[in-house]
Amino acid sequence: MTEFLFRDDAYLRSTEARVTRITEQGGIVLDRTVFYATSGGQPGDSGRLVLEGGRSLLVGTALHPDGDKTSIVHVPAEGQSLPQVGEIVGIELDWDRRYRLMRMHTALHLLSVVFPFPVTGGQIGEDKGRLDFDMPEVPDNLAALEQDLNAMVAADHAVSTEWISDAEMEAKADLIKTMKVKPPMGQGRVRLVRIGDVDLQPCGGTHVARTGEIGKLELGKIEKKGKQNRRVSLLFA
Repeated sequence: MTEFLFRDDAYLRSTEARVTRITEQGGIVLDRTVFYATSGGQPGDSGRLVLEGGRSLLVGTALHPDGDKTSIVHVPAEGQSLPQVGEIVGIELDWDRRYRLMRMHTALHLLSVVFPFPVTGGQIGEDKGRLDFDMPEVPDNLAALEQDLNAMVAADHAVSTEWISDAEMEAKADLIKTMKVKPPMGQGRVRLVRIGDVDLQPCGGTHVARTGEIGKLELGKIEKKGKQNRRVSLLFA
């Protein structure tokens, strides 16, 4: 198992950790990490490991191995010498990239508030994100919705996390906005992300501490992706 330090502090940029395993594909598993692994529409983090002797090893992404949500594999760029099992390494995030992903992830939670429709998919990017909605028609008040979105950003709502049991999650199914992706259950508890008094939903990703950090937003293209499926893009202004 890997200790996910980003769950308690998304702003932690570096730490030390011990190498616990090298996978058959050359991925590096550590006993703890600040790297978020690809899941829930959020890309895995990139950065570097600092090995004994000061050598740097570039990490292109982080993944959950074979669907194991309790471990994270750090995937190095090709052609680099790997550390040894048991070695202590330094972990350093590509912070600029991570912070933009955090801002966009929180912004997409707000987008799900101004578009109150079931979510059928989504993707978080550094400059652009999108949510797919089960939305028969495009609203005719898009300018007003964009104003509402930026008003929530400007209100500087606090963003916090809390945990509930699997049983409590089953009893509060109305908190789940995504139709195809269900919150990870089976480990006894589920993480919720709360944005002031405007939103509460299960989420395992990384977020900013306050909505004011997001910055001004613009609605992008709205594309038809099915009979009732509409893809809404969101950009940093």
